[in-house]
Amino acid sequence: MDPVHRDFFEGGAGRERTLAANEEAFARRWLVPRVLRATGERDLRTTVAGTSLAAPVLVAPTAFHRLAHPEGEVATARGAAAAGTTMVVSMAATRPVEQIAAAGGTLWFQLYAQPDLDFTEYVVKRAESAGCRALVLTVDSPVFGRHERDLRNGFTDLPPGYACENMRDATGRVRSIAMDATAGWDRIAWLRGVTGLPILLKGILHPADARLAVEHGVAGVIVSNHGGRQLDGAVPTLDALPAVVEAVQGQLPVLLDGGVRGGTDVLIALALGARAVLVGRPVVRGLAAGGSAGVRQVLERLTTELDEALALAGARRPADLTPDAVVTR
Repeated sequence: MDPVHRDFFEGGAGRERTLAANEEAFARRWLVPRVLRATGERDLRTTVAGTSLAAPVLVAPTAFHRLAHPEGEVATARGAAAAGTTMVVSMAATRPVEQIAAAGGTLWFQLYAQPDLDFTEYVVKRAESAGCRALVLTVDSPVFGRHERDLRNGFTDLPPGYACENMRDATGRVRSIAMDATAGWDRIAWLRGVTGLPILLKGILHPADARLAVEHGVAGVIVSNHGGRQLDGAVPTLDALPAVVEAVQGQLPVLLDGGVRGGTDVLIALALGARAVLVGRPVVRGLAAGGSAGVRQVLERLTTELDEALALAGARRPADLTPDAVVTR
């Protein structure tokens, strides 16, 4: 991969404290396994927002996949489908959602709140028509985070010949993604008025926001700090997870992204209350290394490691895990 593009995928905001802390938060946790539990054959299945998952691992929305592989998000979708995993398509994808959907598999669609509500509705209808089963509204981005690596590299836009294809309007013009610092909780009611798809909020870290999400009738929340790419110094997602789980009181599913690099990481998140996790950078690395086959290998390795970790921890299903399976160093 071009080193500039690799820096785009691998980098974070500011001094990258949160980027590093997401992984470090998992390194501070230790598992306390149970024994003689007769786990037998494990069952990794779960359901989130009406979508059945073969395993509690989804592909997180990440931008610009054509910078990692010529087929871009189409190859990612093909690999995710082969692994039996749901992919969350980014609004900043470099392939249109219609082409990504044609690759097969189950898709959700990630959305940034745009100031132009008519255009936002147009994008939502495209996602619906393509067969996406849920909307993931990113709520942690009233402005763009400051990415020092990209600024040093002079990487401020896509190269010629590339475009954010889901930002094409009805005339065929590609619009720039506009963060909207004026968006408030009323935007959820507006979005529910234009779509019947389940809506999940991505970027929840504070338990008070989790309670507001319940009040506004969303289908789930994703504990996320944008992979350390927005507010540098934001709390690691794993550290924020337990308080968010407690705040929602089981009224909606809680998912997590950020820092998940192996099956035991998935296990830790599940034990602390996550229904499922999303992975971004590992999938992009697999895409760059081997296209759709690389994506499939990354996802299958995660689920295989999770299956083995469940057995070794003394659990048959993710729902069997409890917080006392994890201690903090």
